[in-house]
Amino acid sequence: MQTIEAQKRTIFGKKTKELRSGGVLPAVVYGKGGDSAPLSISASDFLKVWHLSGESTIINLSLVGDKAKNVLIHDIAFDSVTGTPIHVDFFEVSADKPIKAHVALSFIGESPAVKSEGGVLVKVMHEIEIEALPKDLPHEIQVDLSQLKQFSDSILLKDITLPKNVTLHGDQNALIVKVTAPRSEAEMATLTETAEVNLEAIEVTKKGKKEEGSAGEESTPSTGE
Repeated sequence: MQTIEAQKRTIFGKKTKELRSGGVLPAVVYGKGGDSAPLSISASDFLKVWHLSGESTIINLSLVGDKAKNVLIHDIAFDSVTGTPIHVDFFEVSADKPIKAHVALSFIGESPAVKSEGGVLVKVMHEIEIEALPKDLPHEIQVDLSQLKQFSDSILLKDITLPKNVTLHGDQNALIVKVTAPRSEAEMATLTETAEVNLEAIEVTKKGKKEEGSAGEESTPSTGE
């Protein structure tokens, strides 16, 4: 089990920027009874554990001055520009109570319809919802693409092989992945022509707006409020 060292956090609001600049990540852990506690953790340590464990593997959250907790990564907030985590929510779990979690799908193997026939692989799902005891939660669920041998072959949610003691949630007939026939040259040419026509229409619309503006109509400047 991966471990993250954590400390109780006393800095909030805009001041958390100072924490992040020092390589510290603000976090919150939600307890079994619904209570919560603000924490601070090492950003680099979190990234290492997150990449190894994902969001469906139990993590040992070691709290300075308090007992360790078994937690799941419940939610991550990201910087809109850099894409790096800026805040993490942890959820404490009980070893004897089943929990629901979203687990990533890992696509393995190669589809004969894609490799030999030039088919197009269309992935519709990238994660599924399951339920299990914390100790039985898998890190990922594998989907074998070698089952897709012909065009229009597909893999549905009900076709997934689950580990022992794991229950699947969701529409059993929901589509996970399929193979479609490659587009013909005629179809591709038609799509290209349509795209060119749409582009010309957009350019005409833009010119029309400029002409309206030149007729003496002025927009009210923004006050910035």
